[in-house]
Amino acid sequence: MRTSRVIESVAGVDHGHDSVDLKRINAVLDAVLGYSEAQGWRGFDKHDALNSPILSALLGWSRITRIIAVQSVLRFPVNPRRLLLSPRTFNPKGLALFVSGLLDREAADGNPAHLVRVRHLIGRLDEMAVKTASGGVAWGYQYPWQDLGFFAPRGTPNAVVTAFVCGALLAAHRRLQDPALLSRVEAAIPFFTHDLQRLKDEPDELCLSYMPLPMTMRVLDVSILIAAVLAQFAQQANQPQWIKTAQRLARYVVNRQTDYHAWFYTDPPGDSPIRHDNYHTGFILDALARYMQATGDFQWQTQYANGLAFYAEQLFERNGAPRWMSDRQYPYDIHGAAQGILTFSRHLDTYGDLARNIARWSLDEMYNAQGRFYYQKTRLYTKKFTQLRWCNAWMVRGLAALAHRMSSETH
Repeated sequence: MRTSRVIESVAGVDHGHDSVDLKRINAVLDAVLGYSEAQGWRGFDKHDALNSPILSALLGWSRITRIIAVQSVLRFPVNPRRLLLSPRTFNPKGLALFVSGLLDREAADGNPAHLVRVRHLIGRLDEMAVKTASGGVAWGYQYPWQDLGFFAPRGTPNAVVTAFVCGALLAAHRRLQDPALLSRVEAAIPFFTHDLQRLKDEPDELCLSYMPLPMTMRVLDVSILIAAVLAQFAQQANQPQWIKTAQRLARYVVNRQTDYHAWFYTDPPGDSPIRHDNYHTGFILDALARYMQATGDFQWQTQYANGLAFYAEQLFERNGAPRWMSDRQYPYDIHGAAQGILTFSRHLDTYGDLARNIARWSLDEMYNAQGRFYYQKTRLYTKKFTQLRWCNAWMVRGLAALAHRMSSETH
């Protein structure tokens, strides 16, 4: 298998020997999927403060007041969204994560019920696709989003969201062999190649913007997530003309790896207060692995292996708890845990103990038997509420990948 060529063993890292068994993981996955489906696959989200009609009316009129609204709700120790009359909404990235997780479950146990859910969720994603200026399609968040560097109205096409949706559609195509799934991905390519700004465009490197909005911030994971989509589409659709663009996008990101094997969130680093954080590091590693597997281009195997070692050593505690950043321990965020499980589950030979430790920590510290995962654990308290995409969808994605690979080991 190509995966075995991507990574060479990184010796000398001890991640402990606590573990979780496959039976427990599968029982939790059943409960979490049941809970999420009972919610109609709708939920609250991390940055959805301006979905509140109250906050929108009081604070939606300027950049600074919108930032205050989003950051206040985001940081509140309990979930204020019901009091603020915020609606539960679909999140296309969350739906894509559920699709990918369900595909891993079906691959592990052969239960056709998982594919019934997959088809239902893909239908929902079809309904949420928006036309872009180029005539392509894309997906965005169902809330207005004010960040430090931009304001995106509700539904603004988003490169990261669209890349995750395309990744799920490509995975579904590999299983179902339905050419219509490839057509959906092909329809999104004009969004990537024509609607997004080219923040760096040189013969060997290409950097694309987060959204089709006036912006200068180069967010590193954006370009390599798009690279992974183009590389997989090129391989699955037999359209090799996209490989060169994918390679330029990947090279731009790989070339920004530091001499100690990390990636900052932005280029240049000073454009964001986020430094070497947990889940964006995982995004880059996963996307680079998908690019290499799809293209057979392993020129960056060493950078990948070194980045994986940095991720393991600097962004997780020995008990599996996910650090917020390499230089900041708290809060422990469930998204970081899920991302670590997903990334390290590809390498059970070298990082199996760590993948299982993160899963065990998540189940012991952040799981509610109702079928939901908590949001964050601070030094003093745990935020015991659930954001469906951020918590449940991500943990389904991570745990299902781990369960698939663990079950493969036993056969």
